[in-house]
Amino acid sequence: MLKRSLLSLSIVWMLLWLPDDSAGKRNWDYEPLSTLTESSNEDMIKLEAKVERVGRGEYAISADLFFNFDMDETTMVESYGYRSSSGNEEDYKLLPWSIPKQTFEKFVEEYYEKIIFKNLHQCSNIPETKDAYPWPKGTYTFDKCIVSGEGMPEIAPEGYYKVMFEVTGQCDMRFTAIVKVTTKTDMIG
Repeated sequence: MLKRSLLSLSIVWMLLWLPDDSAGKRNWDYEPLSTLTESSNEDMIKLEAKVERVGRGEYAISADLFFNFDMDETTMVESYGYRSSSGNEEDYKLLPWSIPKQTFEKFVEEYYEKIIFKNLHQCSNIPETKDAYPWPKGTYTFDKCIVSGEGMPEIAPEGYYKVMFEVTGQCDMRFTAIVKVTTKTDMIG
């Protein structure tokens, strides 16, 4: 009788716990390793970013973005990523996960809310989606940002990822982050 009760309790626990913890959630964790920023004109756009330790074995990205130009239909945005199992530069392979080159206005309509705002609004002063185009001039601070993975693939193989985000037009800017991805572990595995 006790065995049957324990078995029933175990099944109920699994039915209640597994769907909440497995459906629609990312199965990976990441550790930011480095950042690189480039600008063709730092009077128009300047980005400084760094990886910071925020706790024992925990790291985040902090950045300051100075933005000082009027966007128009020539301002384009794109993002793409590469993966390497070893982390060696020659081993990186282009991934199918990307944001194709498009006007900044189209980017705001299709991706800003789903990816940028959901992952960075809690650690920055970026504008709400309704105010993101044209992007307001000013300085934006990103304070110890840890990306939650909103709008990103739920499953990612372990390895090293190089993610690039580019803005081109009157002024060109590129942000590159290298992160190490590991499979998320829980109390079962």
